[in-house]
Amino acid sequence: MRTPFPSTVTAQDARQWWILDANAVPMGRLATVAARLLMGKDKTTWTPFIDTGDFVVIVNGDKALLTGRKEDDKTYRWHTLYPGGFREVAASKMRARRPVRMVELAIQGMLPKTRLGRAMARKLKVHAGPEHPHGAQAPKAVDLSANKRETA
Repeated sequence: MRTPFPSTVTAQDARQWWILDANAVPMGRLATVAARLLMGKDKTTWTPFIDTGDFVVIVNGDKALLTGRKEDDKTYRWHTLYPGGFREVAASKMRARRPVRMVELAIQGMLPKTRLGRAMARKLKVHAGPEHPHGAQAPKAVDLSANKRETA
């Protein structure tokens, strides 16, 4: 008996579309669910070196929460690749300017840092409001309230 092995063609044919509502959901919890769907880790055909993941649409991306004091203390850092090009922006300013980018960075940080991870990140669609142009793909809703931990 042979173990079934997915090919890139069969993985692309089996892709589904999922929709996540980020309204009043902690950004880390949202990112873990989205990263697992993008990687395809919940599928039986998951293979570490093949992109078997699904498409993920996130609506209300500007309403995702940062818990604790992260809104004031967290900073986003990058380099422009020019001399003296180190840039640093506080999370509160990033939310004011580009709130969707905060969600994208949180999810991309949980994906592999390779070509495969960049291919997975291209299947992520984040929108600031409740409207999205992906209705023709009939995305299935994921209930993020079921993912919350029970607190006693």
